[in-house]
Amino acid sequence: MKKARPERSRWVYLDYAATTPLDPRVLEVMMPYMKEKFGNPSSVHSWGRKAREAVELARKQVADNLGCRTSEIYFTGTTTTSDNLAIQGVARAAKKAGQGNHLITSSIEHHGVLDTCQALRREGFKLTVLPVDKYGLVDPKDVEKAIDDKTVLVTIMDANNEVGTIEPIKEISQITKRKGALLHTDAAAAVDYLDVNVKNLGVDLMTIGAHKFGGPKGVGVLYVKKGVEIEPLTFGGHHERGLWPGTEAPALIVGIAEALEIATQERKEAVEKVTRLRDRLIKGVLTKVSDSQLTGHPAKRLPDIASFVIKGVEGEAILLMLSDKGIAASSGSACTSGTLEPSHVLTAMGIPAEKAHGSLRFSLGKSTTQEDIDYVIRVLPGIIEKLRKMAPKGI
Repeated sequence: MKKARPERSRWVYLDYAATTPLDPRVLEVMMPYMKEKFGNPSSVHSWGRKAREAVELARKQVADNLGCRTSEIYFTGTTTTSDNLAIQGVARAAKKAGQGNHLITSSIEHHGVLDTCQALRREGFKLTVLPVDKYGLVDPKDVEKAIDDKTVLVTIMDANNEVGTIEPIKEISQITKRKGALLHTDAAAAVDYLDVNVKNLGVDLMTIGAHKFGGPKGVGVLYVKKGVEIEPLTFGGHHERGLWPGTEAPALIVGIAEALEIATQERKEAVEKVTRLRDRLIKGVLTKVSDSQLTGHPAKRLPDIASFVIKGVEGEAILLMLSDKGIAASSGSACTSGTLEPSHVLTAMGIPAEKAHGSLRFSLGKSTTQEDIDYVIRVLPGIIEKLRKMAPKGI
C-alpha cells in the first residue's frame, strides 16, 4: 500500500525577508536593457549612450525617492557590498586622514555589518558593540556614551530583518551630529514599509538592496552624503566615480530604480494590508501553539515580520515540515540558516541558546493573502505537536 502524501492544499511563501519575487513591472522595464539596449554605458557609440542615459535616469529616480542629490547615489552589487563599502571606505579614509579609528555598531546587525566591523577590529581599529534590550532595541543613550573623540562611524540598522524591531535612527542621528560622528544605516529590510528619506532619517550613509523589495538580485545602492570622505575597496576603472569600479549593469540598475519607485508609491497601502495580516498570524500562533513566544518589539516592529521562539522543537525541523505542507518560512535570517549556531540576534536579546534553536520567522509580502495566513495557522499547531512527541524527553 502506498504511503499517503503529505497535505499540500496550497503553496504559501512567507520568506519575503530573505528575498522577494521580481515584480512583473520591474521585469518589464529591465527587459530592453537585456536585449536590444545592451550597450556598455562607458562606450561612446549610440548603444553605449542609450545605456548611460538609462543608468543616469535611474540614478535620478533613486535620488528622488531617497530625498538626496544624484551625485550622492552609487550603484553597487548588493546590500552587503554597500555595507562593506560604507564601513570600510569611511574607516580607511578617516584613518588615512588621522581623524580616528573607533567604530560603533550593535549586537544585532546583519553579518554584512558585524563581520565587516570585526574584520576592521582585527586590523587594529577600535570597535564598540552595543547591547540591545529584550526587544532588540538599541538605547540611544548607549550610543552617546560610546562616542569619543576618535569615533569616525556609528553603524546601526534601520530595522532588524530577523525579529522586525525598528531602531530609533532619527534619535541616534541627532546624537551623532552633535558629537561629530558619521552615521550609517543598513535599511535593507525597511524599504517597502518605512520612510527611507535620508534627510528625514538624518543619516550620512545608507545601504539598500533591490531583491528585498521586488527588484532583481545582484544590485544595491549606497547613499553617501556630500562631503563624506570615503575610500574605494576595489580598483580598476572610473565607474561610479571610482568608488565602485566595473562595468555597470543597466538592466539591474533600471530594475532597482523602478522597484524603489513602486515601493515608495505603494508604501501606505502595503503597510496597512501587511500589518493586518501579520497581526492575524501573530495572534493565531500565540493562541494555538502552546509555549510560543513573540520575538522583537510588540509595537515598534516592521509590518511584515512575525517571529517566534517555540519551546521543545528545533527551528530547522519546523521548516522542513512546513515545506512539506507547501509553506516557506525561515529560522533566523537567510544568511545564517545554513549554520547550527543559534541566532546571534536572539542571544543578544537575552534568549537562551537552547530556546533560540526553536526560532521561526514568517515574513509577509504584498501578495500575501488572508487565506495564506489561515492555512499556516491551521497547519502549524499539528507540526509542533508532532515534533514535540518525537523529541527526546527533557528537551
